[in-house]
Amino acid sequence: MISFVWAEDKNHIIGKNGHLPWKLPNDMKRFKDVTMGHPIVMGRKTYESFPNGPLPNRLNIVISRNPNYQVPDSVVLLANKSQLSQYVKSDEEVMIIGGEGIFKIFADDVDRLYLTKINHEFNGDTKMVEIDYNKFNLIEKKEGIVDDKNIYPYTFETYQKI
Repeated sequence: MISFVWAEDKNHIIGKNGHLPWKLPNDMKRFKDVTMGHPIVMGRKTYESFPNGPLPNRLNIVISRNPNYQVPDSVVLLANKSQLSQYVKSDEEVMIIGGEGIFKIFADDVDRLYLTKINHEFNGDTKMVEIDYNKFNLIEKKEGIVDDKNIYPYTFETYQKI
């Protein structure tokens, strides 16, 4: 099963200069809870945005057009999505975590969406790919808690392909 995990603002912005344009610790916690123990697939720029290297307790898979791109031994480097089946089981939930180009590659394959919708407008240079929500059912929606650390209103939404 292929799942997308991301956060976006009102205008579908997901990034700015290779980073998230917001700080939302509760979204980071949800991301960790949702992806823990699952393979995570990302592009080179998303991988490079991690301040402490590969994310622990998850198989980190980077897709890059550069076959000489250097990753630690614990990280799998793929040239394209067709190689993914060599590293993950067919019944495994594979988490696609970005960026935009990687979401595009898997857009026709996605089964589940884990979306954090941030009710705010940010400046950014990267937008989420277009998703046809008519092909999905909303199976869970939870209002986020706004506090001094999570200052933007947000919801956690989960969709399943029909």
